[in-house]
Amino acid sequence: MPSDPAEAVALARYRVIAEATSERLTPAERGLLVRRLAARSHELPDGGRKEFSRATIDRWIRAWRADGLEGLRPQARSDIGSARVVPDLIEEACALRRELPTRTAVQISRILQARHGTRVAPRTISGHLRRRGLDRRLLTADQRVFGRFEAEHPNERWIGDVLVGPFVPHPRVQGSRRAYLFLLVDDHSRLLLHGRWMTEENTRAGQTVLRQAILRRGLPENLYLDNGAPYANAALERTCAVLGIRLIHSRPYSPQGRGKQERLNRFIRESFLAEAEHAGIGTFGELDDRFTAWAERVANTRVHAETGETPIARFLAGGPPRMPDPELLREAFRWSVMRVVTRTATVSLVGNRYSVEPALVGRRVELRFDPEDLSRVEVWHERRSFGPAVPFVIGRHVHRQVPQAVPPPAAERTGVDYLGLVETAHDADTLGRLTYRELFTDEEERS
Repeated sequence: MPSDPAEAVALARYRVIAEATSERLTPAERGLLVRRLAARSHELPDGGRKEFSRATIDRWIRAWRADGLEGLRPQARSDIGSARVVPDLIEEACALRRELPTRTAVQISRILQARHGTRVAPRTISGHLRRRGLDRRLLTADQRVFGRFEAEHPNERWIGDVLVGPFVPHPRVQGSRRAYLFLLVDDHSRLLLHGRWMTEENTRAGQTVLRQAILRRGLPENLYLDNGAPYANAALERTCAVLGIRLIHSRPYSPQGRGKQERLNRFIRESFLAEAEHAGIGTFGELDDRFTAWAERVANTRVHAETGETPIARFLAGGPPRMPDPELLREAFRWSVMRVVTRTATVSLVGNRYSVEPALVGRRVELRFDPEDLSRVEVWHERRSFGPAVPFVIGRHVHRQVPQAVPPPAAERTGVDYLGLVETAHDADTLGRLTYRELFTDEEERS
């Protein structure tokens, strides 16, 4: 989906403050955490890194508390031109990085300005270094030591994954389709929060499972996912920012922290999938129904080897979960795209056309919508809602990523010949017991 630059900035700012927005923190703990956040660099939307002052981080936290994700959008833009960078300075920047790989782009920029009196933006330096294979993260070895981690209470940390399953017959296509199991597990209790078999491994599938898990189990504080396409996207990042969930992506080729998920995947393959394939899988619906029953009656009720408790008992011991506001939940799972309003005051979305306010002609607007209901689209411009877009031509009622409804199976033939019954009744009313066919045969015999 095309991204809104302002929203990309807001999401980047939320990534910085997400850890400090937890309601469980005391003022002293939050102050200590903010100081730690201000002491390290953070990733920018363009891939560069930057440090932010404590005052800036505090201001962003206040803005998020007051207005949510909208409060983190930049208030005004100031585009400044950039002069052509002298190649010699770039070569020197590369040499400085090779000399000391831990040097940040900000530090290299300061060195160049101190030596030559010319300022080169850290973002520009980062781009050139990255293109030449001198990214700091690739040059510095990871020397961290990972200990065993477990969340202290339920819903503190959820872990998500996608398990690739077997091929299953599908009524909409010839043959069968690969099945993908989207899973969410609670780190503290090992509870299988929610799982569903999908035909596609995409953004919408991941959001569907997350929404159902939240409705069933409450809001998590942290969401720990890998970097696959269903989880590394702006739609999911927006969902977490609106709901106040800290989204954490595991580093590529770094399996630390995913051991619980891997053990559960192995248990699912050995205890569920092996039995399902042996018995035969008829449809996706059957596979999903059997998995739901197995998860609730087997996976969540067995005594876990590490905790010594059943997952469901350990999860419920934490008390009632924190449930989201229904309106906020609806807003969190809406998608957002940018469109330019045409001269006829219309915009297009997935092949559909909508009419908007004439005052927006020629302007770049944001369309917010539920991918499962494209008949309702809300128009936003400069952080203000301009109401719903009126459907003009609707060719699709749901987004392409939303699974289409499976057609019902063909009904069994009853053997009823309605027209034959009508013909018989008509003959009985007009000719008595004789039919036209019998009457015609009798006249032939007489002749």
